[in-house]
Amino acid sequence: MPGRYAAFTFVDRITSFEPGVAARGSFHIPVDVGHFPSSLLAEATGQLAAWAAMAKQGFRVRPVAGIARETLYFRAPRRGDLVETEVRIDSCDDEAVSYEGVARIGGEVAVELRDVVGPMLPAVEFDEPDAMRGFLDVLLGAGAPAERFRGVPMLPLVPLDHVPGRTAVARLDVPADAPFFADHFPRRPVLPGTLLLDAMTRLASGLLAGVAAGRSLSLVKVSDVKLRAFTPPGATLELRAALESTEDDTMIAMLEARAEGQKRPVGGARATFGDAR
Repeated sequence: MPGRYAAFTFVDRITSFEPGVAARGSFHIPVDVGHFPSSLLAEATGQLAAWAAMAKQGFRVRPVAGIARETLYFRAPRRGDLVETEVRIDSCDDEAVSYEGVARIGGEVAVELRDVVGPMLPAVEFDEPDAMRGFLDVLLGAGAPAERFRGVPMLPLVPLDHVPGRTAVARLDVPADAPFFADHFPRRPVLPGTLLLDAMTRLASGLLAGVAAGRSLSLVKVSDVKLRAFTPPGATLELRAALESTEDDTMIAMLEARAEGQKRPVGGARATFGDAR
C-alpha cells in the first residue's frame, strides 16, 4: 500500500527495546516537510510505546485511541529536527497499556506525556500482524529511511459560530482519502486523534487570540484527553472551544468534538495556553 510505514509513522529507528518495559527511538523530521504540528511529537512518543506493547503481547492486540491525563509542550518542532523519544511502560496486558514518555529535540524535552492509557483491541482488525513484526525488525536493525515522511495536511476549519471571548464553533470535514490513512490504519482507516487535537487546539488558539490583546500565546498543556469513538474517512465533525478561565498568566479552553447528528462527543480535552516561549 502506498505510504505504508511512511505517511503516519514517526519512528525511524528503535535504539533500546524491552517489550512491555521501556524503549528509546528516534525520528528525523524531513527538511522539506510542510505542516508538522507539535501534536505529532506526542504521536511519535505514543507510537514507540505501541511497538513495545504490541511486541510484549505477541501482536495479538494493539493500543488505539485512549486517555491522557496530561501532555506538556515545551517547544515546537522545526524542519530538520532529530526527535528522540523515550517511554516507560507502567503496565501492559491484553486489555490496556499504561505509559509515560518524552520527546526530546537537541537534548531538551519538547513534549512530555503523563499517565497515558491505551485500550488494546485485536490487531488483525487494524493491520497485518506479520507486516508489523517485519517492520519492527527493520526499526530494531538499521532503521527505516529517514526522509520517507512527506507531511500531513492541515485540516481546514469552517467557522460556524463565534462569541468573542467565550466560544468558537467550526466544522471539520475529514478527508475521504488521505495518505495518513495508509498507516492509520490499513484495515480500518480512522482519523488520528493527534490530528483531531491539532484541529481543536487551533480553534481554541483563534478564540483566545481575540482575548489576549497584545500577547503572543502558545499551547503549553493539553490535559484530560478522552477519545471516545473512531472517526472514519469522510465524516463531518463539529468542533467547539470554550474559554474556561484566565489565571496565573494562562488561558484555559475546553475542547470538544462531536460527529454530525450524534449527541455523545467523539473526544474532548482541556487546553492551556501561555505566553510564547
